[in-house]
Amino acid sequence: MSRRLARELAFKALFQEDLGKNGLEPALTELLTESGLSGDHAFFTRQLAEGALLHLEEIDNQLAKYLVNWEFGRLAAVDRSVLRLATYELLYCADIPTAVSINEALELSKLFNSDESAKFLNGVLDKLARDQEGGKEES
Repeated sequence: MSRRLARELAFKALFQEDLGKNGLEPALTELLTESGLSGDHAFFTRQLAEGALLHLEEIDNQLAKYLVNWEFGRLAAVDRSVLRLATYELLYCADIPTAVSINEALELSKLFNSDESAKFLNGVLDKLARDQEGGKEES
């Protein structure tokens, strides 16, 4: 449960950063303090949020390839933040199984947006993950 909460906090920090309501560090500090999350789980929260922000341009470029007839900037901020977080995990966190990253993203989408949104995100993330797996097999 704590890793799920860590992802939720990372998502919220990315969401706030995306909307320009708070810088990442103040958002993370506030969210971690309010939640009481500490230790390894707080480290995981920071790793996800800071990593996604550090690689934001590459993540957004990757995602844009999978948004058929849709502009990345026109996505709902919730969807953008969930996609960025999940894509960071898929691209940079080899120790996290693909299915876990996608499932956790879908749960966040259902919690903060809708089941319909989760279906859309599932299609995008599934295609991205398949292409990533295909690239790993060829290497």
